[in-house]
Amino acid sequence: MNTPTPPSPVAESGISASRRVYLCLRQRIVEMSMLPGARVVEREIAEEFGTSRTPVHEAVQRLADEGLIEVIPRSGTFVARIPLDQLEEANLVRHALETAVIEKAAERAGPEGAARLRAILDEQEAAIAAKDFRAFHRSDEMFHAALTELSGYPGVWPIILQAKTQMDRYRQLTLPLEGRMAGVLEEHRAVVAAIEARDPAAAAGAMREHLDHVMPVLEITRKLRPEFFTSHLNGRPLR
Repeated sequence: MNTPTPPSPVAESGISASRRVYLCLRQRIVEMSMLPGARVVEREIAEEFGTSRTPVHEAVQRLADEGLIEVIPRSGTFVARIPLDQLEEANLVRHALETAVIEKAAERAGPEGAARLRAILDEQEAAIAAKDFRAFHRSDEMFHAALTELSGYPGVWPIILQAKTQMDRYRQLTLPLEGRMAGVLEEHRAVVAAIEARDPAAAAGAMREHLDHVMPVLEITRKLRPEFFTSHLNGRPLR
């Protein structure tokens, strides 16, 4: 989990240095290769990316605005801990949007759409066999993004992504739990089966059941790594 993600290849596509650093650091934080509480040293990041301090500082400030980095005066800059109070709120937003989207996907997705979803499930099965947690998470993202596209409302996905940023960090910690990935895969299969049956009500029910299983493992995860979490009361790590 501590292996850093290499700088993104989009550096060659004309993307600004600030955005390149931002995207790569954001991915590392969300995927937990930069762990909560870790110190962020702008000089070292600038050296890694072969850029000046200015774009790094801009990227760090943007991540701080998103709650992923914490700048503490006279102490330093750190990867922010996961705020417990935001997780339930994020899950509520995701429930509302994804259950609405899935009903439309069940109405509109044809055989090609269902085949696309099945192919993603095959990728998830391969990730489970390889015990590749990050590959599983990325295919999970592909699955949910595909559902919004099949619903006819692809613009909903960026809203969901932004709402669930902190939850994605937490979910990275749950995937190694025994049976967790296999359980998610079965829940996804139930969603796809309902879409193939063109049954919006069943699809919404399967999605609600899937999302309802996210929060109950929080207490287990929090006890395993309390230093990664903070409450909204004082911003300090839980113990």
